[in-house]
Amino acid sequence: VQLQASGGGLVQAGGSPRLSCAASGRTFSSDYMAWFRQAPGKEREFVAAFTWGNLNTLYADSVKGRFTISRDNAQNTLYLQTNSLKPEDTALYFCTARVGNLRVGRTSASEYDYWGQGTLVTSPA
Repeated sequence: VQLQASGGGLVQAGGSPRLSCAASGRTFSSDYMAWFRQAPGKEREFVAAFTWGNLNTLYADSVKGRFTISRDNAQNTLYLQTNSLKPEDTALYFCTARVGNLRVGRTSASEYDYWGQGTLVTSPA
């Protein structure tokens, strides 16, 4: 499985970039995918999770109500629509995938087997 993230850039506060994660090497069905982010000098943190089969979503409190995770099944692509971007959203955003049953939980980075290279979102203060 290969994951290619894109859509980041320099965005004014309040902006709404859409991040994309194109997957190849597998057609997802009952798998799990998620977005994590890592700000400079901080640990990687959970942003949002998506269950490919039943469309179930889960969000970190910090982005709930502002970000939306979704998929395009035909394109085998995961999205993260961001809204009302804040300076504290500045980070390298990673998409990730888990094939098979969950082990420790969707909000844990250790749950996931495959990681993309990340796309940088910068929202200056």
